[in-house]
Amino acid sequence: MKKVQPQSEGEPQRLFQRLQNELAQLIAETPAGERLPSEPELARKLGVSRATLREAMRAFEGQGLIRRRQGVGTFVVGQTNVIETGLELLESIETMAERIQLKVSMGDLQIGHLKADESRSTILQVPSDSPLVQISRVIHAENRPVAYLVDLLPEEFLSSKDLEVGFTGSVLDQLLRRQDIQLSESVTNIRAVAASPEIAHALQIQRGDVLLLFIAELYSKEGRMVDYSHSYFLPGYFRFHVVRSIGLSKVASWMPIEPERR
Repeated sequence: MKKVQPQSEGEPQRLFQRLQNELAQLIAETPAGERLPSEPELARKLGVSRATLREAMRAFEGQGLIRRRQGVGTFVVGQTNVIETGLELLESIETMAERIQLKVSMGDLQIGHLKADESRSTILQVPSDSPLVQISRVIHAENRPVAYLVDLLPEEFLSSKDLEVGFTGSVLDQLLRRQDIQLSESVTNIRAVAASPEIAHALQIQRGDVLLLFIAELYSKEGRMVDYSHSYFLPGYFRFHVVRSIGLSKVASWMPIEPERR
């Protein structure tokens, strides 16, 4: 009976690196807009399982080099402009894109009217049954969907009538144009999430693909919550950074202890 030699500790990592190198070469040789071979065909050609292939493909999807469309296939995107910004300043996607001369546009727009239930009234700090407006839309960059945005606001701050003229996708910019609202700060939570079927369909990606989610509470100078938003960003098209100062307040000062003299 032939004895099976155990894999060395670094062997799986080397095999995965080789797989990524082969995928990188395939993507580089495929023109932008062209479809890659199907997942079963590609896994068979590269000699790996479909699960391993999917894991390797996620890295290239995160870089924005490929895009997977549910039920259609995986397409090569090619090099893209990346929207990069610091998190210290709140700006709209349009403002960030304009800085690098990147054209963005609004895709599907849905405006809903609803009443504040117990949960929404608590979040928005408004009485129950207060009229609210919910704005959902897709943002495109270079004709590709890159973000899915959902804003929930009291109608006193933004109504559907306000969106009839001049609305291009940014609720923030729309609010900044108003003279009767002075915005102060945004409290934001950031995390990675798996795309739901609805959002995956809107962004033309696979269900369960990883997205960067910003959950933000926008406040006026009077301390009222003006907007509660969920912003889903496709990795590879956005790069966020933050400048942090060094905290020294709780660092104890150190002094050498001299030995007692006798």
